[in-house]
Amino acid sequence: MRRAPFAGAAALMLAGGLLAACSGLLGGAGDESAAGGITAAMLVGADGDSANWISHGRTYSEQRYAPLDQINRENVGQLGLAWYADMDTARGQEATPLVIDGKLYLTTAWSKVKAFDAVTGKPLWSYDPKVPGETAVKACCDVVNRGLAAWGDKLFLGTLDGRLVALDRNSGKVVWETVTVDQTKSYTITGAPRVIDGKVIIGNGGAEFGVRGFVAAYDAETGKRLWQFFTVPEGGQGKEAPAYLQKAAETWNMDALAASDAIGGGGTVWDSMAYDPELDLLYIGVGNGSPWNRAYRSPGKDGTGAGDNLYLSSIVAIRPKTGEYVWHYQTTPGETWDFTATQHIILADLTIDGRLRKVLMQAPKNGFFYVIDRETGKFISAKPYVTVNWASGIDPVTGRPIENPETRVDKTGKPALVTPGALGGHNWHPMAFHPGEGLVYIPAFEAGMMYAPEANWKPDRARGFNVGFNLGAGDLPPDGGFRRQVAGSLRGMLVAWDPVAQKPRWTVEHPGPWNGGLLATGGGLVFQGTAGSEFNAYDAGTGKKLWSFAAQTGVVAPPITYSVGGEQYVAVLAGWGGAYALSVDGDIIRRKAPVRNISRLLVFKLGGTAKLPPEPALAELPLDPPPSRASAEVIALGQAKYGRYCAVCHAPGAVGSTVLPDLRRAGSLESAEAWAAVVEGGALKDNGMASFKGSLTKAEIEAIRAYVIKRANEDKALEAGKKIARR
Repeated sequence: MRRAPFAGAAALMLAGGLLAACSGLLGGAGDESAAGGITAAMLVGADGDSANWISHGRTYSEQRYAPLDQINRENVGQLGLAWYADMDTARGQEATPLVIDGKLYLTTAWSKVKAFDAVTGKPLWSYDPKVPGETAVKACCDVVNRGLAAWGDKLFLGTLDGRLVALDRNSGKVVWETVTVDQTKSYTITGAPRVIDGKVIIGNGGAEFGVRGFVAAYDAETGKRLWQFFTVPEGGQGKEAPAYLQKAAETWNMDALAASDAIGGGGTVWDSMAYDPELDLLYIGVGNGSPWNRAYRSPGKDGTGAGDNLYLSSIVAIRPKTGEYVWHYQTTPGETWDFTATQHIILADLTIDGRLRKVLMQAPKNGFFYVIDRETGKFISAKPYVTVNWASGIDPVTGRPIENPETRVDKTGKPALVTPGALGGHNWHPMAFHPGEGLVYIPAFEAGMMYAPEANWKPDRARGFNVGFNLGAGDLPPDGGFRRQVAGSLRGMLVAWDPVAQKPRWTVEHPGPWNGGLLATGGGLVFQGTAGSEFNAYDAGTGKKLWSFAAQTGVVAPPITYSVGGEQYVAVLAGWGGAYALSVDGDIIRRKAPVRNISRLLVFKLGGTAKLPPEPALAELPLDPPPSRASAEVIALGQAKYGRYCAVCHAPGAVGSTVLPDLRRAGSLESAEAWAAVVEGGALKDNGMASFKGSLTKAEIEAIRAYVIKRANEDKALEAGKKIARR
């Protein structure tokens, strides 16, 4: 079957020598304000600019394919390190750099920005928005940032605490900044903005904590908000609400949304966007519900969950000029598993059943790979790209999942092991599309999750996850046997997916899940970093590994490629972190792929001879806890509170990661006063550990300490080869 790359207005006009007319297609006025810098014509025509990388996914179609072929299958073995730059943030690194006229711009953890000479690595400037440390407690999945947008002579950044900042591209000085969210609530921004005709588009996160999602547009010159598109209806809304929200209200329990303890409904637009300039449609991916458990979010009869809850877990098409709703497709109706549709969206033109179709492709968390008509939002096809047990398939007529009732936990009230789990079969890590091969490359993984509805759950607006499930229910016994089984079930994969045939052409197994985003090139290569601290190049057609670099740290960010002076470079931001690194049993991570955070930018070229400094040893404090003397009742209370307030950052079972402190080894474990000074007093708030006063009582704080002490003693005995009964 013939496959054609996404053409779009830019490619058509470029072929006719009419690229300068792009600003007229997009509305015209934006180009005037961008004189001498990034313009609408440049963004629409980015596919024809092989030297630079001027927007998040390189082009509006977000294909992450670069036609550069100086580095190719035949010579990639000669690739070497050209230069590197150490970062000053030892947390997860997820950003896509931009390259404009020989200068490289990137964001790091804590929403910092840095600029370098793209050839030599010379630092040019840096910017620190000084995000308050306690903001970290509002972030579900590390204090990461995924990148910048460019327009005119400005760069645009979303900060973790919800600001949109415009920087002068030459100096890094602030031009303007505006607060985009209600900062009294647990909103965050980790995603990269996009710019369409002088409008800066930005979403936000926070659905785990209790917010109402939206995406908004701001004037690139002034920072003035131009429009705001909410993704869920508002409790108590009347007939004055937009028609699309009135339609959504029919799929929700609106009384529950309007109740005094309602927490927003969720639906945050925290990552993916794509744009078709020919159709003038902006596509956004919408996230999970708040709380996850639909029985609490939108209760039906007998307390069970009810309704599709639009527009959760949906792809929505809107007009970028006005924010007007055009169409939607919901991947997971009645979402209850944190199955977001915020994962990477790719636009392409594919020949399907003998007909050239304008399609949108996505591999969301729920485990199915979707091909959707991007003109109409009509379902074309979907097949599982990882193991799935929550649904047996997608109805080809309705496009709705054929659900397994045993996994509909908000109805049964019984715990269920669901695959994929809340981390998904694919998370935020960008895919790539190679038009010559007709393949989408998916950074996929398999990791199920035990979902156990929490009885008599109530939201906490101040701190902690508001999900309606007991996150300690999957706490693993300390005997090591079940842990080894879980570790063995975790699989990381690079899947080369044929979107027309809806099946993999080849798959590469990785030593651990949570591997990096992807880049495809005209040299027949696919680049990806791994949780095993490698940065690799594969043959795009066969999956054969052709080159590997020891990165000394897990690589989760996506690579880019660019050219300066006729020489091609490949760059990737390295640094282990993110949701998996923080929230999965740390001992499992150590068994699968021992990894630590060493945050740095790596830049490669043919014949590069630079060397990294020697790799530091991965040293950890020994397990040497005080004796466990608390009662079973106190420890049980501590386990429950730990699961709700602590597990998301310090991992289930208190088996911490190599990114944040392992509480089993914390010095404060020895002293109730020292422990309380941190958890209640906020002694470490500047490091990201905010006070939980008001959410946890003194007795509950001490119970958590007792639980961690118990877990530390269990694991110390396990390490010594002893077997003890779990209380």
